[in-house]
Formats: sequence, C-alpha cells, structure tokens
Amino acid sequence: MSTQEAFSKARSIFRVASGNFLEMYDFMVYAYYASYIAHDIFPSNSEFASLILTLGTFGAGYLMRPLGAIVLGIYIDRHGRRSGLILTLLLMAVGTSIIAFTPPYRTIGIVAPIVVVSGRLLQGFSAGVELGGVSVYLAEIATPGHRGFYCSWQSASQQIAVICAALLGVTLSSILPPASMALWGWRVPFVIGCLIVPLLFWLRRSLAETEVFLARKQRPGVSQILASLGAHWKIIVVGVLLSTMTTVCFYLITAYTPTFGRVVLHLTNRASLMVTLCVGLSNFIWLPIGGAISDQVGRKPLLIFFAVATLISAYPAMSWLVSNPSVARLLMVELWFSCIFGCYNGAMVPFLAEIMPQEVRTTGFALAFSLATAIFGGFTPAISTYLIHVTGNSAMPAVWLSMAALCGLSATMLVGWPGLVLAKWESSVSSE
Repeated sequence: MSTQEAFSKARSIFRVASGNFLEMYDFMVYAYYASYIAHDIFPSNSEFASLILTLGTFGAGYLMRPLGAIVLGIYIDRHGRRSGLILTLLLMAVGTSIIAFTPPYRTIGIVAPIVVVSGRLLQGFSAGVELGGVSVYLAEIATPGHRGFYCSWQSASQQIAVICAALLGVTLSSILPPASMALWGWRVPFVIGCLIVPLLFWLRRSLAETEVFLARKQRPGVSQILASLGAHWKIIVVGVLLSTMTTVCFYLITAYTPTFGRVVLHLTNRASLMVTLCVGLSNFIWLPIGGAISDQVGRKPLLIFFAVATLISAYPAMSWLVSNPSVARLLMVELWFSCIFGCYNGAMVPFLAEIMPQEVRTTGFALAFSLATAIFGGFTPAISTYLIHVTGNSAMPAVWLSMAALCGLSATMLVGWPGLVLAKWESSVSSE
C-alpha cells in the first residue's frame, strides 16, 4: 500500500471514529457525575436510593440499544454505512442537549427526571447501532490481514473519550467547590459535548461509502433482513455471550470506577478520576495491540486466554484491593483489568464482524452487542452497587466480572461446533 493510500485509510479511520468518541464521551460523563446528577435531578431522603435511580437511568439508556440496533441497523444495511453513521450522530447530539439543559428537580419537579430519562433513552437508541456501524465500516475498509488492527480503533476512540471526560472531571474538581459542582458544574461537560457536535458532523459528512457495500448487487428489504436475523439466531446468541465479557469489563473499569473509588473505597473524587484517566490511556494502548496480535495468531486464542485469566484473577485482585484501599492498589488492579479488556476486545470486535452474514452484518453485529450491553454491561454500575449493598462485600463486582468472563469463554468454545452455522468472510476466520 502506497503512502497516499495509507494516509487516506488513516483519515477514514479518524472520521468514522470521531462520532464514536461523542457517544462514549456522553455516556462516561453521565456515569462520572452520577452522584451530582442524583442530587440535582433524582433527589431522595436516601443517598443510596438517589444513586440507584441515577445509575438505573444510566442503564436504562442501554435498554433502547437493541431497538436502535434493529431500526437503525436495517437503515444502514439498506442505505449505506455513511448515511447511517451521520444519522446516529445527530440523534446522539439531541439526547446530550436534553440532559445538559434540563432544569433541576427543585425547579420543575418530577418533570426533570422524566426529561433526563427521555434524553438517556434517545442516546441509547442511537448508540445501539453506533458501535456496530463503526466496527463494520472499519472491517470493510481494512487491508488484508489487518482487520483486527483496523477494528481496534473503534474502541480506541472510545478510550480517548474516557480520557477527555476524566481529565475534564479532574479539572472541574480542582477549580470548583463541591457545592458549585452539585449545583451546575456537572452540566459543563455535557455542554462541551454539544459544542463539538458541528465539528464531528463535518468530519462524518466527508466519509466515503465502503467498497464492500457499493459492490453489493442487491439491497435486502426490511422483511428480508428480519428473516435473516431469525435464521441466524444462533450467531446472535453467540455474539451476545462474546460481547458480555467486553461490555461488563469496560463499564466496570471506566463508568463505575469514579463511584466505586469515592463511595466504596472512600478515596477522593479527584483520585478516582485520575485512576480512570490512566485506565483510559491504558485501554487506548492495549486495544490496537490486541487487535494486531489477533491478526497474527487468530482471534480464538486471545479470547480464550483472557477469559480464563479473568476467571482466575478477578476476585483475588479485587479482594486484595478492598482489604486495604489505596489509590496505588486501585490503579494496579484497574490496569490489570484494562490489559484484559484491551486484548480481549481487540480480538472480539473483528471476530464478531467476521461471523455475521454480509446482508445483516451491521444489524446482526449491533443487535448482539447492544443486547449484551442492555442486559449485562450497561447495568454494571447499578448491579455492582446493589451487590455490595446486599452482601456487605466490597469485592462483589469481581464476581459479576467473572460471570461475564464465563459467558465469553463459553461462546468462544461454541464457535465451530456442529450445527452452529457461521458466516465466512473471505479467509478471515481461517486462522481461528
């Protein structure tokens, strides 16, 4: 590949991943400021009840993902990757604006949480196909033998969002007193997200359609896509189980870390956000490495190795952390989980794209991933908080992560079994 072609590919990766940045930025900002949103939008006599309502609303956005995956996925599989990705960006921007500018509970009463929930649902609807659309786009423009590396930049762009959101949180915590943060400071990151939308929209408008999509001689109708999804339900189930491991791990080490560090470990908000920032940077490094390694040794060896590593190490690591909480211990445990997430996800995303039939590649990928996120990943902060509350064991989030690892391991072992018909994408799965 010539230098000019390589530069063109790099620009395409940057353009398509830019909108993915906004999706994850908005979701992380909501999670990072959950305790402030609980006070301003979901007030209650019980601090635990307010926090659960807020984290439940965070998870509720993921309940819309399967619907968005089907509706918007069908749109993308029929009308093209480019137009669908522009639409998802616009929907995400509207949802973010709703949350940013909703008056507090003390001003408009019960309307405030209702409006914020509607904003989260709209964000979830658009995000339902965002990751699938971006992953499929990157997979289809990838050069031979480098699909894992290309796909890794979908998740890598999300880590930039984690870093930016955490860095902004650290800055705001340093210059604003807690009272101001609770009153209006938590809205600042959402407003910033709204302000960068025009730039992201301009970047996505310049995307070119993928050659793979343009080469298709027939565009399936809605009924055909739905029928194909039904015919390939086994692949969807495998995809859900594969994605459970990566979604639970990701939201545990990013979205839940600030709350876990502050509420459970009793560390400062600034320290917890600094750890989260380091996790985002670590994820950004490990994801391309995991994708590139999977291009060389195959997807399945990495998926199996890191799922087993999670089962062996998750609970002991977190038990060690909570036995004597400190910023150093939190950082060490989170960086280990980050390595697991980055390498597993680097192999999982291209693998999931490769086993999906071409006619429903975006819809199938997005549906599988969004179901995993809706059922397991998105509720990880709320489930972790609940498990700790009812058991009194601060290491219980590791049990939840181990369950997810067992799902991922089972799905990986199922691939290729007799009776499980999987799509083949050129020679993409031959090394597995």
